[in-house]
Amino acid sequence: MDVAFTERLRAAGGGLAGILMTALLARSLLNAGQPALIAPMGASAVLLFALPASPLAQPWSVLGGNMVSATVGMACALALGNTPLGAALALGLALLAMFALRCLHPPGGAIALTAVLGGPALHAQGFHFVLAPVGVNTALMLVAAVLYNRATGRDYPHRVAPAVSHGTKDPAPNQRLGFTHEDLDAVLHRYGQVLDVDREDLESLLHQAEMEAYRRRFGVIRCGDIMSRDVVTLEFGTPLQEAWNLLRRHRVKALPVIDRARRVIGIVTLVDFMKHAGLDRHEGWARQLRDFLRPDGLVHGTKPEVVGQIMTTGVHTATADTHIVELVPLLSDLGLHHIPIVDAEYRLVGMVTQSDLVAALYRGRLDEATGFEKAVA
Repeated sequence: MDVAFTERLRAAGGGLAGILMTALLARSLLNAGQPALIAPMGASAVLLFALPASPLAQPWSVLGGNMVSATVGMACALALGNTPLGAALALGLALLAMFALRCLHPPGGAIALTAVLGGPALHAQGFHFVLAPVGVNTALMLVAAVLYNRATGRDYPHRVAPAVSHGTKDPAPNQRLGFTHEDLDAVLHRYGQVLDVDREDLESLLHQAEMEAYRRRFGVIRCGDIMSRDVVTLEFGTPLQEAWNLLRRHRVKALPVIDRARRVIGIVTLVDFMKHAGLDRHEGWARQLRDFLRPDGLVHGTKPEVVGQIMTTGVHTATADTHIVELVPLLSDLGLHHIPIVDAEYRLVGMVTQSDLVAALYRGRLDEATGFEKAVA
């Protein structure tokens, strides 16, 4: 498995911190006769810190899997004792219970066996074993996982980004020529086995593989190759009337807003003008726009007067070295029309529009067809 060295260190550090925190706090919470830490928690730590995005490592899987397995294991231990049959039944029934409760967690199998093989001292605890040490250990480990993963830039509990809704039954534009949700569901249904990856994460990885295949087939076309370099810009203090005139004169739908160092601080679009002028109300929209743009159209101080007051911040940007295929999700799923291109210091160097991207993709397909014809000839 090709895992970055920094990621290996991050996972190892998490395992160390998680086990240490769990052992120290459990020792102070549990009675002297109870073990502060049980061995299966080491397996839980591997999932929580090395594979925090895995469905098997999510909070319900960890908590539910460990506790239901401890319950099943102790029931088998009390009924059959420390016997091969008791151990086998504990594991098999724990697996069935985890599947039924949708909390499959591999270390749960080890906990079920621990309950059976733990000996008379453990059996004497009865079902108290489920709460302590199993419940206490699991809860403390989950707290450690949340704190450590978030502190080191990992999303835990793992959340899948919400799908972009277009308000219709059609798939997203960037999915209409590739596989669909239904295609993936059909394949997973036929596969019929447990996958240690979230379905949405798997779909995202497959789409990224398609993008990588596009790069390989059509060559390297970067934003710097297709961007407009002579870009009309605005500043924070540009009057709204001047900004509107520039949009109309250059027949564009958006203009970037830069500071004195040419760093992008925002973008102003036709939608920003419409939203702040109240043009979602159809009655008298032309008059509303005129009033909005005129400095004396409304009482002073009751409406924006400069670009910085209506611009959209948090602008999506790309660099000149970005492959154009990486812009497709931004322009299709997010509904953007213009992507400012910046250098390493976030200074504006160009702009890529939807039209630029369409032309580049068309040219790539045209070159491919021409190359094929020459090869056949």
